[in-house]
Amino acid sequence: MQLFFAHRIQDNKAWLDAEETRHCVKTLRKQVGDTIHLVDGEGGFYEAQIVDFDKKSCELLLKQQLADEQKRDYKIHIAIAPTKNINRLEWFLEKATELGVDTITPILCQRSERKNIRLDRLQKIILSAAKQSLKSQFPTIRELTKFKNFVEQTTAATKVIAHCNTSPLPPLQHLAAISQDIIILIGPEGDFSMQEVDLATANGYQEVGLGKSRLRTETAGIAACHTIHLVQAQGSKKEL
Repeated sequence: MQLFFAHRIQDNKAWLDAEETRHCVKTLRKQVGDTIHLVDGEGGFYEAQIVDFDKKSCELLLKQQLADEQKRDYKIHIAIAPTKNINRLEWFLEKATELGVDTITPILCQRSERKNIRLDRLQKIILSAAKQSLKSQFPTIRELTKFKNFVEQTTAATKVIAHCNTSPLPPLQHLAAISQDIIILIGPEGDFSMQEVDLATANGYQEVGLGKSRLRTETAGIAACHTIHLVQAQGSKKEL
């Protein structure tokens, strides 16, 4: 299935922007009357028919709203320090989007080597990955935020900070509760400082480990995301 992102939906009509229109009618050679599938990035998944198009826009008539088979009853928020090599952060965003993540906040830590990001580029990577993995709801990526501000202002049913400054630490899967929202903190190259760990625990975060291996930042983010999904899947099977 080829999926498109509608930047505007009103009543029973939708519109693709210039980039999506170019891909739809020039690359894939779709014509007026053809049926395509589209999402609004906020949970809406539709079957639509092409009504008209030009170089800048494609107008569509919504035929029916489809069920979102990937809808979950828990949300994952990963706060991660941007890597020095931006390609690694972009890889993380792509793979986390494919696996299923709801919010990503880049955080600025004491040992952070990268202190700036291009949010517009990161949003495009998320959009592409969300379409490829047939997501109707796209992850939200927030502005780069100082670690202290983040841990003092965020709330969730479960809040954890993954690090390897001390051991042994309880594994993430032992603290992740079924059907509960979770925030996971992932540190930079060099890990969180102990001052940051102490600040996080003082604000309700629990310390967790992600296994015996020392993981790169982007790998730790993916491992955490995947672990949460496995815990939820296993919990759902038990409830059945």
